[in-house]
Amino acid sequence: MIQIEHVSKWYGDFQVLKDCSTSVAKGEVVVVCGPSGSGKSTLIKCVNGLELFQEGKISVNETSVGDSGTNLPQLRSRIGMVFQNFELFPHITVADNIKLGQVKVLNRGDDEANDRTMVLLKRVGLEDQADKHPAQLSGGQQQRVAIARALAMDPIAMLFDEPTSALDPEMINEVLDVMVELAQEGMTMMVVTHEMGFARKVADRVIFMDEGRIEEDATKEEFFGAPRGDRAQLFLSKILQH
Repeated sequence: MIQIEHVSKWYGDFQVLKDCSTSVAKGEVVVVCGPSGSGKSTLIKCVNGLELFQEGKISVNETSVGDSGTNLPQLRSRIGMVFQNFELFPHITVADNIKLGQVKVLNRGDDEANDRTMVLLKRVGLEDQADKHPAQLSGGQQQRVAIARALAMDPIAMLFDEPTSALDPEMINEVLDVMVELAQEGMTMMVVTHEMGFARKVADRVIFMDEGRIEEDATKEEFFGAPRGDRAQLFLSKILQH
């Protein structure tokens, strides 16, 4: 579903991604972890063309992301993206946030879009919040709306960029529960996160990045059993002791 081959990226003279290669099969859940500044978020944003890369190739469902002839808006409409800071439109209701892309991009009729919106709000446990504005919701609720909005586009894959890092601790589980459910239903997912409990529960593979490189790419059993590199072991020792 997602193929990343020898991808490198620079910001000016600073190389943020260094010869990164990996893949995500259909229905697979891959967790990307590593210290701050290791290139995790940049890598995942390259997958749907939110960040441009200078070397290598990325393809999603056999469509080349970096090809100049690729219709990126169309591609992005098929790849759900959930950000750290929700990115909801503050001036419209929760329901309209979920409905907007369906009408504008997928050309759904009002009735169909409304029906799909309510099904998804129910799925994330927020059907009673449809007429509220995002600011009236908790952070966890807003992130669940963001997930529903991404799902409304019927994506072939979902990308999550640290979806719980902006949340209060008590709100994290309500978002992770929705993500676990998605994973168990067979959604193809690439998730940048420090939530190692989530990784242990549903990840098929764990990728560990450091200084722009993919240092480990292993099954979760291999990764948590005995990560091969000293850097990954140090990272895990710091993050798992809490």
